[in-house]
Amino acid sequence: MEMEQLKKKFEDLFGDADYRAFFAPGRINLIGEHTDYNGGNVFPCAITLGTYAVASKNDNNEIRLYSENFPDIGVITFDLTALDYKKEDVWANYSKGMLKYLKEAGHAIDSGLDMVIQGDIPNGSGLSSSASLELLTGVVLENLFDLKLDRLDLIQTGKRVENEFIGVNSGIMDQFAVGMGEKNKAILLDCNTLKYEMIPVELGNRAIVIMNTKKRRELVDSKYNERRSECEQALALLQTVVPISSLGELDEETFEKHKDVLNSDVLYRRARHAVTENQRTLRAATALKAGDLETFGKLMNQSHISLRDDYEVTGIELDTLAEIAWEQPGVLGARMTGAGFGGCGIAIVAKENISAFIENVGAVYEQKIGYPAAFYIAEISDGAKLMGGK
Repeated sequence: MEMEQLKKKFEDLFGDADYRAFFAPGRINLIGEHTDYNGGNVFPCAITLGTYAVASKNDNNEIRLYSENFPDIGVITFDLTALDYKKEDVWANYSKGMLKYLKEAGHAIDSGLDMVIQGDIPNGSGLSSSASLELLTGVVLENLFDLKLDRLDLIQTGKRVENEFIGVNSGIMDQFAVGMGEKNKAILLDCNTLKYEMIPVELGNRAIVIMNTKKRRELVDSKYNERRSECEQALALLQTVVPISSLGELDEETFEKHKDVLNSDVLYRRARHAVTENQRTLRAATALKAGDLETFGKLMNQSHISLRDDYEVTGIELDTLAEIAWEQPGVLGARMTGAGFGGCGIAIVAKENISAFIENVGAVYEQKIGYPAAFYIAEISDGAKLMGGK
């Protein structure tokens, strides 16, 4: 993404103002999938794909927003006193929600704003373009209006926009990773307590390859709610024999000891995924701290298998990518990342093998699925931040 082009676009649209430049990353989850709402741990990191902005205050009460990703929509304009959700404001609702909730919290946003954005996160890929836009807007407002904001406040405001303003029932992982990310570190986050630990990810001569199925994620919402409900049923049954408040509190041994209380194979497998995936996530963090990449890769593979067989959220596209990836030279591990049913997988691949990896996996995928996948090489990035002034 050329920041100079974005600055030029800003000047073309809004004139020669005293603008500043900002960036907010997307995110991947290295391991720990569908554990967040089960009271477990997740292990995300911010990535170098993300959303860029050039922004400045203006001297009226108008908010004027433009995205290079949706040039046909043009400039979206609304008044600082009219911050209700409007369907026709499409992507700008994420920014509008941040404005609304920060103002309601008493922060002095007392003039208008001009902002031009451009993102290089593929749409519908499950790499958190919405959390990226929420936190990007947050850091823009924080800097331009000199707001005294705790980063966790900004993260929780972003989650609130997602849940209440947009109406998506998601957890806090995406905003947390986008807001708290650090270069070459992943975040071991306990979704129950929000306690977290930054874990160095030293991949040496390897890189993370993101594999995009390019399948639209239509099933996610209905299946997501179904899985949540199944885990809640399993938890209620287990609570009759073990004093727990979430599946994330169980280790494998305790779970297996009391599994007979689960009255169906489906509930058993759903709960087994929640329990084992949480334990895998803790072991993965320990392995990375010790520099044990082999173990980390094996845990990634086991995670995918559990998501495929016990949780049943992968689908033929993600399974094809992961299973071909496992057979390629130089691959430490591969798995789906995100909610599943499309979106992306990730693989950790030796740099000298990456071009052959992309060629081989891409060829088999297109032959089997009927359309091509897309591949991106990602590095682990800092969280949302100011990049500089004019």
